[in-house]
Amino acid sequence: MSGPSIAAIVTTRDRPLLLADALASIAAQRVAPLEVRIADDGEGMAHQATPELGLLEVTVLPSDAGQPGGARNHAAGGARAELLAFLDDDDRWLPHHLADLQRAFAHPQVELAFHDVAVIRERVDESGRRVELERRLIAHDWDDAWMRRDDYIAPSAWMVRRSLFEQLEGFDESFPCSEDWDFLLRAAALTVPRRVQGVAVEVRMRDSGNLSADRGAERQACLEALARRHGFPTPAIKTFWDVAGTLAGAPGSGAPDPSIRMPSRT
Repeated sequence: MSGPSIAAIVTTRDRPLLLADALASIAAQRVAPLEVRIADDGEGMAHQATPELGLLEVTVLPSDAGQPGGARNHAAGGARAELLAFLDDDDRWLPHHLADLQRAFAHPQVELAFHDVAVIRERVDESGRRVELERRLIAHDWDDAWMRRDDYIAPSAWMVRRSLFEQLEGFDESFPCSEDWDFLLRAAALTVPRRVQGVAVEVRMRDSGNLSADRGAERQACLEALARRHGFPTPAIKTFWDVAGTLAGAPGSGAPDPSIRMPSRT
């Protein structure tokens, strides 16, 4: 199908087995991205996983950012595509993710769109096999008030026009964490992020090794800075797993966004 071109922006840090799963999920997309740009913010191990991408155009960019926002900015900086879709190395896209969001951007007023997600607790066994323990869903319309309480839109779930990304000068690298939350709030001052109903992303979490669950003091400082910038009380430290539990049954969860009608997939 034709539509706006897409760049898949991937960040990784010394997790080639997890990265291989993420890249395989890109290769399985029903709509192929124009380009895959990988910011390797570690010891140069990303090349071990790139065969998963087959014939897709791949660029691996060494990065010394030391934090997700800087790494994403580094990878997005040279993108040619009209749309940017982000994927963390421990997450996965379902095969219809890019196609669904690309269709959403057929509406010229759409500048940023996001999918529902499954948040999965997992463990990795000694052989490197990923074992799912339990899952929760995040399926919630854009809600300004709620976004000032909890960040419920994982970076791996959203796509943004490159023009808007550049207008906002990307992620604010003064935030070593919560930079994605800050970006969404800044974007929402210019446009209404649009939900595309349906789970198309797996956000995967382990008991250790998730930046979102570690570095508590740093996260607290980031949340305080976020609250000062956007004018709301300092939120509690939460993972997406925690937020999924909080959102369950909340008004707006599970209801489709009436501004987007997705055609049935065949």
